[in-house]
Amino acid sequence: MTTRVTFVGHSTFLIESGESRILIDPFLADNPATELAPADVQVDTILVTHGHGDHIADLVEVASNTNALVVSMVEISRWLGEKHGLTNLHEMNFGGTVQLPFGSVKMVPAVHTSGLPDGSYGGLPAGFVIRFPEGTVYFAGDTALFLDMELIARAGIDLAFLPIGDNYTMGPDDALEAVKILNPKRVVPCHYNTWPPIEQDPAAWAERVNEQTDTECIVLGSGQTIEL
Repeated sequence: MTTRVTFVGHSTFLIESGESRILIDPFLADNPATELAPADVQVDTILVTHGHGDHIADLVEVASNTNALVVSMVEISRWLGEKHGLTNLHEMNFGGTVQLPFGSVKMVPAVHTSGLPDGSYGGLPAGFVIRFPEGTVYFAGDTALFLDMELIARAGIDLAFLPIGDNYTMGPDDALEAVKILNPKRVVPCHYNTWPPIEQDPAAWAERVNEQTDTECIVLGSGQTIEL
């Protein structure tokens, strides 16, 4: 089975693994980094790291159109059910693991905030460690650098997706430290250059990663794909 991850843009990813299609953090219609529209998306699973608009702006529309299973923090899951009438939901919390058709999904901490667009409490932000048959992937979500990444590293990360934009998340320096802690085989930067406050030079960061660590850094443009 082949698993392919496509960088849609910002922090939105589309994963194709066997017959499964998984969307991470649906932000499409108002995402300047992509021309992919919510109506164009066909997925069976949606993973949500936290409640900010640049991660869930199109969640309800995509989930309603596709009846995809939405996997998220408890508070987000209940908000989706109570406020938006979604029913195909799987609520989780830190340390929990769920088995899905494509592999296992473990929810791990992130250091950030998670207010929902209408001001509701979205619980705490999260990341995901996903075990596919071909390897283990870490989606950090929006996060600062934190030392418990040492524990996440013990999963044996083959591919990591880390924010580098600064201002709202860790910037290039702290993201480089995260790579040194996590020691993934490969890393892809995300959450940068969408708006002026998070402008960064991903090629320069990739050069630092490749020079200072044993990890291969790969910069993906919107719509580009990496295989496990």
